[in-house]
Amino acid sequence: MVRAQLINRPDDAANRQRLEAAGIHPLLARLWAARGLDDPAQAQPRWAAMIPPPHLTHAGRAAVLLADAIAAGRRMLVVADYDCDGATACAVALRALRRMGATVDFLVPDRFETGYGLSPAVVELAAVHPAGKPDLLITVDNGIASIDGVEAARQAGMDVIITDHHLPGDELPQALAIVNPNQPDCGFPSKHLAGVGVIFYLMVALRAELRQRGAFSDKGPRLEELADLVALGTVADVVRLDANNRLLVTQGLQRMRTGHMQAGVRALFEVSGREPRSATAFDLGFALGPRINAAGRLADMSLGVHCLLTDDPDEARALARQLDAINQERRDIELTMREEALNALTHEAPARDASVCVYHPDWHQGVVGLVASRLKETYWRPALAFARCEDGTLRGSGRSVPDVHLRDVLDLVSKRHPGMILKFGGHAMAAGLTLVESAYPRFVDGFDAAVQELSGTGRFEPIIETDGSLEPDFATIEVAGLLQEQVWGAGFPAPVFRDTFTVLHQRLLKGKHLKLFLQRGAQRFDAIWFNHADTLPERAELAYRLDRNEWQGRVSVQLVVEHGLPA
Repeated sequence: MVRAQLINRPDDAANRQRLEAAGIHPLLARLWAARGLDDPAQAQPRWAAMIPPPHLTHAGRAAVLLADAIAAGRRMLVVADYDCDGATACAVALRALRRMGATVDFLVPDRFETGYGLSPAVVELAAVHPAGKPDLLITVDNGIASIDGVEAARQAGMDVIITDHHLPGDELPQALAIVNPNQPDCGFPSKHLAGVGVIFYLMVALRAELRQRGAFSDKGPRLEELADLVALGTVADVVRLDANNRLLVTQGLQRMRTGHMQAGVRALFEVSGREPRSATAFDLGFALGPRINAAGRLADMSLGVHCLLTDDPDEARALARQLDAINQERRDIELTMREEALNALTHEAPARDASVCVYHPDWHQGVVGLVASRLKETYWRPALAFARCEDGTLRGSGRSVPDVHLRDVLDLVSKRHPGMILKFGGHAMAAGLTLVESAYPRFVDGFDAAVQELSGTGRFEPIIETDGSLEPDFATIEVAGLLQEQVWGAGFPAPVFRDTFTVLHQRLLKGKHLKLFLQRGAQRFDAIWFNHADTLPERAELAYRLDRNEWQGRVSVQLVVEHGLPA
């Protein structure tokens, strides 16, 4: 267990008072103000507050092109990424386009055969698609880096519209239109839209264009009915939950809680044992999202897309059960790989000062990123895990700590050791690369040296930001429920409180979870520290979340411990 430093978020008294004056619960006002929320209107975000689509560069142009294509009966093909964001974006595109009269199908690349994005190999598959050769390709959650793929499509007689949210390189593809808030000179205020958010915006713009042309006898399809998909993809992709993204997620959760969702989303709630009536962002990120992602990691993401596209409840359940089984297989593989990695680091691999690298020739390529994530959390260092590809190269996936920009480190290694890294990409906290197998030992040394050079240190200490002490009057079931209902996530983290307790009793559950009975003043609490087996001293300072525990029909307050220090 890495020892963390606990710090308190600064209190924004002025914003807190403004929010309280608007009738917001005092604890929520304090928490929201500390996270930068300064407008009471953001407390209950409504569709009217959504940033208008015209602010998104090329959204209007792409809408005109799509409207023309629909009018001309041109065949369209959506090319999606193979994760949950890509799958939900694909489902939003197909559901909306079909309701607006388009002839459209989809294609999801195989991460092991054709790689990421609109590659020339994917264009070849598109040209012989079972639904017929498309006239127009629409990328969702990919395409901004597909220079060669877009050119290949043009040579094959297919036009391309790109919708993406990833950062562009120095050169942009020669597509008919590029809809991406992160492309140069785009003035869209929210740079954190997920891929599903970008295509949702384009569909809203397309509906407006078709309305203008008199294409509908009424106002056209009710696109808010797709909000559950937008919320799921946004949360699962761990994009920053700025005000606009919180609006999209809030609207999606509200629809789920009132029973309005796609058949596949409902089925995913069923197989994961979650209740849609009390749906939270946590459910989307840790229960539904992983089941869709598992298909892209181990099998065929088309399964996930079909689950989100079907309106037949029985078919949705059958597909959700398949996704659940694949996710269980993913868990088993990940557990085995993680244990092998920890064993290798403990007994076989030489200790590195600033980083963690592991490799096994028999590991699954689709799961190495999850192993890297676990190792990063365990050792609190940048971590890379590698598996061998069929062509004999190594494919690695990495996760980093806030002090180290992972892509910059790989860039430095590639410049210092030309030819060692065949290709790489990513961003600050996550990246991937392909490596010559014989170069692996030298890469491990070069990677560790680059981490130390760019960070200026060889030791990293996690910092846990807390919201300070939880007022005793607010340590209730009602407040725990209130907190659970809110939208928390990346950039708007769930509240973690910090207090000193007397440990009255502690024991291990299943040999790995620490069950605690705590006292603070006159109050006593049940608490649990998951995946932590070391006991605590009699007095301990704990960072914890306030939670509702439901057991055999009884609901009680439970503290979920995130970190602990001797008091």
